[in-house]
Amino acid sequence: MAAPGVAVPPARATSATSPLLIAEAPPALDRGGGVRPRRSGPAAACPSVSVVFPGAVSRESCCRFACELLKHVLYQRHQLPLPYEQLAYFCRRAVQDGDVIKKPPSMDLASKKCQQVLMELEGVLQHLEVMFSLTLVPRVLILLGGNVMSPKELYELNLEGIYEGSAEESLKTASCVRKLFHSLFVADVFSELKALPVMGTVVMLQGHRDCGVDWFRPKLNYKVPTRGRKLTVNLSCDGDINISASPPQHMTSTWEDYVWFQAPVTLKGFHE
Repeated sequence: MAAPGVAVPPARATSATSPLLIAEAPPALDRGGGVRPRRSGPAAACPSVSVVFPGAVSRESCCRFACELLKHVLYQRHQLPLPYEQLAYFCRRAVQDGDVIKKPPSMDLASKKCQQVLMELEGVLQHLEVMFSLTLVPRVLILLGGNVMSPKELYELNLEGIYEGSAEESLKTASCVRKLFHSLFVADVFSELKALPVMGTVVMLQGHRDCGVDWFRPKLNYKVPTRGRKLTVNLSCDGDINISASPPQHMTSTWEDYVWFQAPVTLKGFHE
């Protein structure tokens, strides 16, 4: 999923505020720190960020949104010591240099933990790609801590307002990802949160009950938790929509045919 080498997290962009951003939280810095106005009232407990793309979006882009948000949340909520791409680069480099450079036992242990975390995370990302290739995915949940019924924190990616188009008639994935993370940067939903200890992360998503996926486990009676801190990222399309693009996902099928699926692995965070 990730490009090789060291990459700068997209959420740290400093370009001008998008006029299409609708957020319930004032701008501030992300995990890097900084002093910004303190939030108060309901927005502090349940913020949301809405991003409107000026055209149709491909299903591959939707998958990329989900994967990049998962990696970003794990880093911002201190479940990864570095952004995913940087962590992958340094851990793989450590493995390559292992026979040449003698490391203290503590560093070897950290390297083993790093390799395990990367392997599990990459597995989830690969299976997300498969899931998106099999079915429309209107919603994705990233659940931190606790359990799936009562997590400590919940991050929801809502794709119901997306117009799905072919690769040729859709907006470029890279530009859409930049727009998404610029919006998250401006809304700054992470900087005032207390650092979390290492905990488990579970991914859930909605898909058609007959999509044929064999890795994710169906949870037919699952209800989205209403307790705990929640951030909702709403994505939709507007503007120049090609006539052949599919209508928003919430219009394409009866929701009775869509059920929740749960990843069968829990991603374990680690600190340096």
